[in-house]
Amino acid sequence: MSADLCGKLEIDVESKTSPPKFYELLKHRPHHFPGASKDLIQSCDLHEGEWGKEGSVLHWNYFHEGKPKVAKEVVEDIDDDKKAITYRVIEGDLMEHYKSFKFVIQVIPKTDGEGSIVHWTIHYEKLHHEIIDPHTMIEFVHELTKYLDTHLHEA
Repeated sequence: MSADLCGKLEIDVESKTSPPKFYELLKHRPHHFPGASKDLIQSCDLHEGEWGKEGSVLHWNYFHEGKPKVAKEVVEDIDDDKKAITYRVIEGDLMEHYKSFKFVIQVIPKTDGEGSIVHWTIHYEKLHHEIIDPHTMIEFVHELTKYLDTHLHEA
């Protein structure tokens, strides 16, 4: 693994939704994302396993950078104590540019007790030096989180 090809991007997104409610959506109901996220996510299908279980494989159809895209991800880790989930991309458009790509999502209670902070970390290894860092994917998850929060808060 070449250190100069590896990177990490992080973002915190404020949410009005309580940590248990937001985490429950992330863990057990990602197939509800399309109804909550406008045009960002078209579908999330369970390819293998069970919703909310490590080792499960999810297939996503999403819209990013002006184009329809696909991703297949394995749920690599679920930490209920930390309210954190790790998804590792194993197939799809991202793998055209990256040797590895992971999303880690953690839902953290806000210090004032009202709502939560949804902390996203993207770990990646580029295939070569000409590949740019995935800043547009951080923008994507920021927008997605805002849509999910609005959906949960209005529900």
